[in-house]
Amino acid sequence: MSVLDRIKSFEDELVSIRHTIHAHPEIGFEEVQTSALVAEKLTSWGVEVHRSVGGTGVVGVLRGTGGNARRIGLRADMDALPMQEETGLPFASTIPGKFHGCGHDGHTTMLLGAARYLAETRAFDGTINFIFQPAEEGLGGARAMLADGLFDRFPCDEIYGLHNAPVGPRGKVGICKGPAMAGADFFDIEIIGKGSHGAMPSLGIDPVTIGAELVQAMQTIVSRNVDPHQPAVVSVTQFHAGSAYNVIPERAHLGGTVRAFDDGVFELIRARITALATHVAASHGAEAKVSIRNIFTVLDNRDTQSDVAADVATDLFGADMVNRNETPKMGSEDFADMLRQVPGAYVWLSGNVSAPLHNPAFVFDDGILPLGAALLARIAEQRASAGA
Repeated sequence: MSVLDRIKSFEDELVSIRHTIHAHPEIGFEEVQTSALVAEKLTSWGVEVHRSVGGTGVVGVLRGTGGNARRIGLRADMDALPMQEETGLPFASTIPGKFHGCGHDGHTTMLLGAARYLAETRAFDGTINFIFQPAEEGLGGARAMLADGLFDRFPCDEIYGLHNAPVGPRGKVGICKGPAMAGADFFDIEIIGKGSHGAMPSLGIDPVTIGAELVQAMQTIVSRNVDPHQPAVVSVTQFHAGSAYNVIPERAHLGGTVRAFDDGVFELIRARITALATHVAASHGAEAKVSIRNIFTVLDNRDTQSDVAADVATDLFGADMVNRNETPKMGSEDFADMLRQVPGAYVWLSGNVSAPLHNPAFVFDDGILPLGAALLARIAEQRASAGA
């Protein structure tokens, strides 16, 4: 029986697990129930379990039957997003304002499916580490696990992960060698003006108009400062000010994100944001305080591991279902931090078309659960035994 057929034989259980996690979403570093479910399932299949790695992270360790010392890591993220679900599904989120709108419930389930298959078959040498990571959505879960000695405690020679893509067709695998996903900064800008009556603006310094001017000015950074051959994005995604119709507030807050693939571009953009905020505010007699922090590293897929993932996907799903030259994405992923320490690859697995990721109407395609589990399991089988 093939790996895919065997995993499909317990597909109903995988769907049930995914729906349970989906109905009880937990945001970053709060994945208590999710990590408990993961640990319980791994233990029931005879996998050695380590909890509280980097907070709420879980690592399962499974040793093969041979003496080969190769160690392969497989990683999935567990956290939900702080947003309201609007799918109307019978297993929709039961927690207001929390929703698995990026499919991490599916990623966790796929890795559990791979773990069950590998634990039952043990058709590999070496060791496989199943890494269930908390807090991927901008809260630094990967860095927390690394700071907790992830690869010192659970050494890996290679590491692999995947992400669902609700773009169709179901089962299409995409991989991009080299820089595959952008790095990301988050920024906060506080504009400090002078409050006054809304009918007497001349007595104040209006941080709202200053903020509006700054938002427009920041749109020139990419178009006029960044080399046009270098991909970059500057997006202001938050603007908070005021609490009454007739009060000019004292302060306004802007927040947003920067995306790029090059360290020099990041440095340029950080400097331009700081300069624009400082000088635009000063030109109106106000003050601006700027905080910019790096959240995601550029995700860099290694050539060898990219070829491994693509070859396995070709064997499982057919060459016509594998795109080995996927376009790099401006989205970010903190698996990148793990890839800085261990060579590996990250792939995208398409499900049926739905609303986009991070949309309140996003629906994960349960049909890709056995596909993702089989892809991860077969990669681990092959690479753990390589060179034995």
